Amino acid sequence: MSVYNFSILDHQMMSIALKLAKKGQYTTSPNPNVGCVIADDNGVILGQGWHHKAGTPHAEVHALAQAGTLSSGATAYVTLEPCSHFGRTPPCADALIQAGVKRVVAAMVDPNPTVSGNGLKRLAEHGISVSHGLMREQAQQLNRGFIKRMTLGLPWVTVKLAASLDGKTALANGTSQWITSPAARTDVQIQRAKSCAILSGSGTVLADNPSLNVRYAELGEAKKSINESELRQPLRVILDGKNQLTDNLKMFDLEGQTLVLNRLHNPVIRDSVEQIQVASVGNKLDLNAMLIALAKKQLNEVWVEAGGMLAGALVQQNLVDELILYQAPKLIGDKGQNLFVMDELTQMQQAKMLQWSSVRMVGDDIKMVAQFK
Repeated sequence: MSVYNFSILDHQMMSIALKLAKKGQYTTSPNPNVGCVIADDNGVILGQGWHHKAGTPHAEVHALAQAGTLSSGATAYVTLEPCSHFGRTPPCADALIQAGVKRVVAAMVDPNPTVSGNGLKRLAEHGISVSHGLMREQAQQLNRGFIKRMTLGLPWVTVKLAASLDGKTALANGTSQWITSPAARTDVQIQRAKSCAILSGSGTVLADNPSLNVRYAELGEAKKSINESELRQPLRVILDGKNQLTDNLKMFDLEGQTLVLNRLHNPVIRDSVEQIQVASVGNKLDLNAMLIALAKKQLNEVWVEAGGMLAGALVQQNLVDELILYQAPKLIGDKGQNLFVMDELTQMQQAKMLQWSSVRMVGDDIKMVAQFK
């Protein structure tokens, strides 16, 4: 099994497979995004496919069906190691073996312990040339939430922030609509659609009575990638350690599901809303235990839209992977609300360190993405 000496053709084919995999980013959860290309030695594509939704055929099956008998003697390029176990669908490794492919190139090994390395091993045992590592970083980025859940038992956590140029998220009286431009709000809708869950706190929910859903009409260009009938609403997750939520919230009547995490069951909330009790630290919910509970529900990526208190607590406890800040060219003044509520630092060495992933204009605003080191 080799991880080196990939040709230009190999890179071209895997690049196509990765583009195919991205087509599933709005629908595949809790499964990973996977694309597959089957090609001959001259780079002629014989079949291609991508995983659409959990419980439906995997990318390899779609590509093999398209290639038919031409799969025999061909190379399969797949962004994730072919599965070797029976889950909701039969093993893709067996399908590739039966089709007679002579070579399989995987971008990365599957982090799922039930698969990890076994798929490639099974292929090799049947005389198929196997290799992995081609464009691994791109494949890992595409499935970072799935990887983290499989390896650490935690979801990938992104905290979204919207602020003025002077770093304020709202006026002193709590008014925050709208700090950012329509283009930024469309971008947020797209990010929500890619996420498995939207997390907020009861304080924010009671103050704003938000929908916390994906509004198809506001998806902009992303509507070209997904039909409204296929739109998957992310799970709405509300932290309510003090059982403050009432039953008349807007989100309870909207499409999609809502999960309330609390210390004690709240009898006021209707039975159709799931509640899970998690441990507490002092008088507050244990945020790490909360994330473990979300991972057990097979949530890969959690998108946080919360006030400074919850956002600050998540950051302070090193539970955030990524920050996305939409900054508007507006000045609110000293009395506005801050991005985070965190303990005071006494030394610069205590500061949380991040590294920039991207900085770009979105409408009139600047979108800054940074990941914690």
